[in-house]
Amino acid sequence: MEELKSPFLFGKTVECEEFVNRTNDIKHLWLNMISGINTVLISPRRWGKSSLVKHVAQLKTSDKQVKWCFIDMFSIRNEEDFCKKLSSEVIKATSTKWEEWVKTAKDFFKHLIPKITLGADPITDFSVTFELEELKKHKEEILNLPETAAKKQNIRLVVCIDEFQNIHNFKEAEEFEKFLRSVWQYHQNVSYCLYGSKRHLMSDIFNRRNRAFYLFGDIMLLDKIAVEHWEPFIIERFRKTGKAISETLANQIATIMKGHPYYVQQYAHYVWEYTSTTATETLLPVCLERMLEVNQILYQREIEDLTGTQINLLEAIVRGETQFTSIKTMTDYCLGTPHNVLKNLKKLQHLDIIEKTKDKTVFLDPAFELWFKMYYLKS
Repeated sequence: MEELKSPFLFGKTVECEEFVNRTNDIKHLWLNMISGINTVLISPRRWGKSSLVKHVAQLKTSDKQVKWCFIDMFSIRNEEDFCKKLSSEVIKATSTKWEEWVKTAKDFFKHLIPKITLGADPITDFSVTFELEELKKHKEEILNLPETAAKKQNIRLVVCIDEFQNIHNFKEAEEFEKFLRSVWQYHQNVSYCLYGSKRHLMSDIFNRRNRAFYLFGDIMLLDKIAVEHWEPFIIERFRKTGKAISETLANQIATIMKGHPYYVQQYAHYVWEYTSTTATETLLPVCLERMLEVNQILYQREIEDLTGTQINLLEAIVRGETQFTSIKTMTDYCLGTPHNVLKNLKKLQHLDIIEKTKDKTVFLDPAFELWFKMYYLKS
């Protein structure tokens, strides 16, 4: 008998069937793309930015006037790597087979002579390289390639760049940002969608007045997915695999994980795995413990990189403290001076561990908060 596959997906971008709500975000992003409005997606890690972008692209694949180009900057270390990757992906996105890729690569450049490399599978394995000195001399031609390709083929090209904050690690990063902005701001047939997993760095790049990408486009701040959208999704995913879960338990899963897309799916996965026919209330704490144990090594690394006073500050936040610079709070939790408290608050925000809301400071990662409270503080 064939084993059932889990109906819950986490750790990678989700497909259409696994996608939950974000109806307004989908409409907003698509309207931006076809209107030529550049978009910057900013949210904490694992909140579904990449899934949202891929989902919009999947929904709109029937629109032949719009082509999608995806670039992941995770392993891109410098300007040269970026230019090569941009060239390869734009050519692949605007051509349908390898013969066209080769012709397109040669037709699209006036000064540069591209070197085409086809891998074992020419349908998917294709790259473009250039002589380093020539690349430096004619860099603008490469950065203009999306607009050149879109114009020649009479299409709108959407260039989606994940982990865009990695540009921060380039040598002379801010100079490259200025050059990039100076070229891209004149593109009329291309929409850029830029997003990344390090919220603080993304905010620095796009929200600081002294940075080149300030006011580059529409900034979309993704929020959590509301519990009322998770509840029917969880119930339906159980039902499709011949299992059942009550509205109450589905609601509890989403509520405990505070609507966090990654963790709701992971928690629901373990409850589904432990369920033979119908989920019971006794499974929830068992599966929560299993889930926290699985993620424990990640959370331990988070703690190991923090100072003692920063950990004490996290404890104060978990305990519900709000007046961190009061004498009592600083004494009770050994937080040091008011200056140290403010410095550590800023550092923890920079690390995307906490965020300040209107009335309090909270953990960004609900599962890490639970692990910290249950395993580290033993409470």
